[in-house]
Amino acid sequence: MDSSDLVLVTGVSGFVGSAVARRLAAEGRSVRGLARASSARANLVDFPGDLVEGDARDPAAMARAMAGVRHLFHVAADYRIWAPDPEEIVRNNLASTRAVMEAAREARVERIVYTSSVATLLPDPAGPADETRPATPEQAVGAYKRSKVVAERLVEAMAAEGLPVVIVNPSTPIGPRDVRPTPTGRIIVEAASGKMPAFVDSGLNLVHVDDVAEGHLLALTKGRIGERYILGGQDVSLGTMLGEIAALVGRKPPTLALPRGPLYPLAWANELLARVTGKEPFLTIDSLKMAGHAMYYSSARAEAELGYRARPHVEALRDAIEWFRGAGKIR
Repeated sequence: MDSSDLVLVTGVSGFVGSAVARRLAAEGRSVRGLARASSARANLVDFPGDLVEGDARDPAAMARAMAGVRHLFHVAADYRIWAPDPEEIVRNNLASTRAVMEAAREARVERIVYTSSVATLLPDPAGPADETRPATPEQAVGAYKRSKVVAERLVEAMAAEGLPVVIVNPSTPIGPRDVRPTPTGRIIVEAASGKMPAFVDSGLNLVHVDDVAEGHLLALTKGRIGERYILGGQDVSLGTMLGEIAALVGRKPPTLALPRGPLYPLAWANELLARVTGKEPFLTIDSLKMAGHAMYYSSARAEAELGYRARPHVEALRDAIEWFRGAGKIR
């Protein structure tokens, strides 16, 4: 395959970026991956392509990475629900998105897929939310969601000016290679290890990370410029999810559902401790606020326009547990 078919994927050390890069390589694409020098190396050991180091926030690094690139997947993001300085998350995601998109425009990249999130969409009290419910920065709960909202609005503005970009909004990916792990991956590990005797019930949309990767490729070839597409799976209550995890590992499921209100002081204390230890807290004030809304989403647009499909979420849970076991995170 000649260099004119070169595809750049940012964030390839991460969960979704790694899956996208591997799916592209499996299709026979020539892949260039961008990762920071300080990134975790676990997903880079057998990277299926040309790996370059650089920070997505650095315009000069992005200009170098974009040389000869035909297609771009901008997957990299600062994915933290909590940080000692929450606004750092907003600054990072806005700066990286701007630098990557401007470099792609200068390099005349033929087509771009930008990885946003359902965090940019408002939940719908009447049922699963869709792409017609964009949030404003003021409506977003927490710094991470706000960061994704402002970054997505920037991409939309650049699309309106002619940038050939399609937006995808994954829901809650789970599955193999969740190295960090993600907040949902942490729940899977804790539950599978028997360390979640109680929970704050909520609702989320679970999807296999490999289906999300497939959705990215479909968006590249079939997506409408400037449009957004939810890449989700199935809506599941947290209580149901924990019961399914328990069944997969042969444990008794937790049955104690806790009210949110009395937990706010504990979340505050957890965040205070995290400022001392530097370790991300398991329970945060923002996570409690988010638990007040069932985060259910519809992938109907992606299914109709892209031909997107997602496997049953229990298969994703099974694959996630198997990978976490192999990585020594579940014993």
